[in-house]
Amino acid sequence: MSFAETHLKETAEIAARIDAEAVEKAVDILASVRAGGGRLFILGVGGSAGSASHAVNDFRKLVGLEAYAPTDNVSELTARTNDEGWATVLVEWLKTSRVGPKDAVLVLSVGGGNLEKNISPNIVTALQHARQVGARVVGIVGRDGGYTAKVADACVLIPTVNADRITPHTESFHAVVWHLMVSHPRLKAMPTKWESSAGSAGAR
Repeated sequence: MSFAETHLKETAEIAARIDAEAVEKAVDILASVRAGGGRLFILGVGGSAGSASHAVNDFRKLVGLEAYAPTDNVSELTARTNDEGWATVLVEWLKTSRVGPKDAVLVLSVGGGNLEKNISPNIVTALQHARQVGARVVGIVGRDGGYTAKVADACVLIPTVNADRITPHTESFHAVVWHLMVSHPRLKAMPTKWESSAGSAGAR
C-alpha cells in the first residue's frame, strides 16, 4: 500500500471514529452563545493559528456569530510576547476583550495544552481565565485532549490511529469539524457561494 493510500485510509478511520454527539453538543453551545448575543474567541498556535483565522471568517460570515482570533493581531501578539512572555499572550488578550459568561472560547490544538510539560501554556492560562469568568469552552483537539479536554464544556477529540501522524491528522480534522459546525442547520445562517449558485451559469 502506498503512503497516499495509507494516509487516506487513516483519514477515513478517524472520520468514522469521531464522536458525533460531542460535535452536536458543541453546536448546541455555540447556538446558545449566538442567541444570547455572546462572542466566540478562537484560540490556536502554530498551524492552528492559521486555522483559527479561517474559522473566524466562517463563523462570522456563515453563522453570523461575532468571532475573533487573538493571533490575527500580530502587532499586539508580538508586543505582548516581547514584553510579557509567550505564556500570557492569549489570556491578556481575552482580559482586554472582557470575555465573560455570554461568550465562548474555541480551542484548536493538537495537544490541548499542558503546563507541566510547557506545551501551549498560553492556551492553558487562557482557559483558566475563561472558566473563572464563566465563559463556555469548546475544543477540537488531538492526543488525549490535554488541559482543554479536562475543562471543556464540549470537546471533540480527534482519535489517534497512527502515532507518527498525530499532528497532520489532527490539524486536518480541525477544518473538517469546524466546517461541519458552520454547515450545521442549527448554526448556518447564510448560504455558501457554490451551493447557492448551483445550476446557474457561474457554477462549474
